[in-house]
Amino acid sequence: MAHNELRPVIKLRSTAGTGHTYVTRKNRRSDADRMVLRKYDPVARRHVDFREER
Repeated sequence: MAHNELRPVIKLRSTAGTGHTYVTRKNRRSDADRMVLRKYDPVARRHVDFREER
């Protein structure tokens, strides 16, 4: 079975500058621009914005 490029794997990098990343998938049809999620950064020990990197 081929990989579906409609739901690609993306990396979410912390905006706190710690270098921590999360890996997830996203739907390109419903989320065309870069994804921003507020998640927990264990290095900074607080919730920060995580932005999609390409």
